[in-house]
Amino acid sequence: MTADAGQVWQRLSPRMLLVHPVHEVLRQIPLLIGSVVLGSATGNPMWTLFGLALIVGYGVARWFTTTYRIDTEEVQLRTGVLQRKVLSVPRNRIRSVSTDARLLHRLLGLTVLRVSTGREARPDAAFALDAVEADQVPRLRAILLADSLAPAEEEPATPDRELARWQPSWLRYSPLSFTGLAMIAAAVGVVYQAGAGAALQNSRLARSGLDAAERFGVAASVVVVAVSVLVVSVVLSVLRSLVTFGNLVLRRDADLLHLEHGLLRVREHTFDMRRLRGGTLREPLLVRLFGGARVDAVMTGVGGAGEASLLLPPCPRATAEAVLSDLIVRPDVVTGALQVHGQAATRRRWTRALALPGVLLVAMAMLYSRTPVWLWPAWAVLTVCCALLALDRSRALGHRVDAEWLVARAGSLHRRRDCIAAAGIIGWTVRQTLLQRRAGVATLIAATAAGVKRYQVVDVPAELAWSIAAAASPWVADNEWART
Repeated sequence: MTADAGQVWQRLSPRMLLVHPVHEVLRQIPLLIGSVVLGSATGNPMWTLFGLALIVGYGVARWFTTTYRIDTEEVQLRTGVLQRKVLSVPRNRIRSVSTDARLLHRLLGLTVLRVSTGREARPDAAFALDAVEADQVPRLRAILLADSLAPAEEEPATPDRELARWQPSWLRYSPLSFTGLAMIAAAVGVVYQAGAGAALQNSRLARSGLDAAERFGVAASVVVVAVSVLVVSVVLSVLRSLVTFGNLVLRRDADLLHLEHGLLRVREHTFDMRRLRGGTLREPLLVRLFGGARVDAVMTGVGGAGEASLLLPPCPRATAEAVLSDLIVRPDVVTGALQVHGQAATRRRWTRALALPGVLLVAMAMLYSRTPVWLWPAWAVLTVCCALLALDRSRALGHRVDAEWLVARAGSLHRRRDCIAAAGIIGWTVRQTLLQRRAGVATLIAATAAGVKRYQVVDVPAELAWSIAAAASPWVADNEWART
């Protein structure tokens, strides 16, 4: 299909007649439950069949009322059963194209194609073709990203090369997150919201559990429950990582970056490399202790939070650094040494980390006669942990800057190293709190249209803040107010 041929309104794949009704039934489960309750109350089971027929009919009608077309200027999507809506996206505003294929889609050879312009859109305003035939996706992607696919005349086309591929050994980083615990907490919340929690409290299972706890003792029971929750959390974290990121492949083809991952639900993202403005190495504490890191893209048109910007999940640090170095073509920016921020910044880390132990010590000393004995060893452990945190945060703090790149690193529990292209920085802000002014430091904020939009260089010496900005953006030095 050419751009000219796209002037005609086209329908989605007719196979969606098998998918939309199923999705609508799952989406409208509360309505379906209501029809069952109504049928039971009135003694007329036809209410249940009527509710089911209504939901299925709506799912079928969605296919008949959904059309799209692609012309030389824009892409249009026309939807709506009861209320018609036309969504238009200028083709020159398209920043990325992604696909998402759930299990039912894959069984039918379908996929959901999404177009992103870089602006955060409401779910009902997102441009998504649900769904097109999988073998049509390369052709549609080529049309939507025609400008990105066309190589420059003076540069030969770069062959398709693989940057990274998922390895089973990466699963060892999965239990180091709190994903499993979050899933358990969410499941417990759903159970109680559904009213099943009250039923379980008076059930035979609950009574058996209380009897077992009394026989084995409270302490032993708490340990068993904690270990069981930990084991389940680890298993859930590993399974989620395997299902979400299994078969991940990151490859580059000329000015396009392709990311594909997932076992049951396959997702594929295509990014325009010419919009890349750097990358971020994220190193949560536990992942970092086991030598891992995650890579996020800093790219215009791509959100900087969550999985939207993710290029590599937690993986060996060497792999993450190699991929990011390959993308920005500056290994020294990714792995090079950083300039420290001085004693004032270090003191601030120690002061904030030891503030809580200091306050607790004063309170315990004032209430010495009523302070439990066990509280003193606990205070000592807390003080040591806070001291280690301060040491780690002070060692992590640093930056480097030149005419091409700004690098900023900070954090301990959630350490990150931001590598930002100087050409993508569109504004600077120097911010000082009252305590920062007293310490003689400032936070330098680089504004960009990519990623999270603002990247901070924390607690730099105040007298150096504008010189750092001028080193990356020469136009800053031309302003008289920046030199004063």
